Amino acid sequence: MGKGPSVNHLVISVRDLEASHRWYTEILGFEQCGEMTHTMKMRFYRGSEDSHHDLALAETGNPSAYGPPPEWSLIDMPPGINHVAIAYEDRETWLERLKAIKAKGVDFKIRGNHGMTHSAYITDPDGNGIEVLYNLPAEVWSGDVDAALNYFEFLPNDGDAAFEDPTDYQHFG
Repeated sequence: MGKGPSVNHLVISVRDLEASHRWYTEILGFEQCGEMTHTMKMRFYRGSEDSHHDLALAETGNPSAYGPPPEWSLIDMPPGINHVAIAYEDRETWLERLKAIKAKGVDFKIRGNHGMTHSAYITDPDGNGIEVLYNLPAEVWSGDVDAALNYFEFLPNDGDAAFEDPTDYQHFG
């Protein structure tokens, strides 16, 4: 298969730019790399210096016009983006980030193992679903991508068990 399109970056509309800035930098570890200085309040973020930006936060012009953030659900959400997946370099970095997320008081909505990733689902201050993950080696899922996508093992959301991550990966195909 040839190289096709890819997602370059994501822009999220937020109610409070300062609160979201703190959340995306302190909770997820993004680095602010720019800020729009005209027309609107918008900041740009990246995960590494290899990218000009991966994510932008744009403050809505009228935050009081919107009610409280919706309660996120993997299954029952209105049309739109259900969640954004944020990948960490490797298993160890991901586990460290999960511990940092919990230490900041963020609840895991779902913790589980997909056939191609190990993941925790959380929400940002505006109720947006965020999947925090690391990718499993391609030999685990590449034999049958569909089967790997359809596999999900629910794991505990709290306590020490929420940080257990066995490496005896199920293989597909």
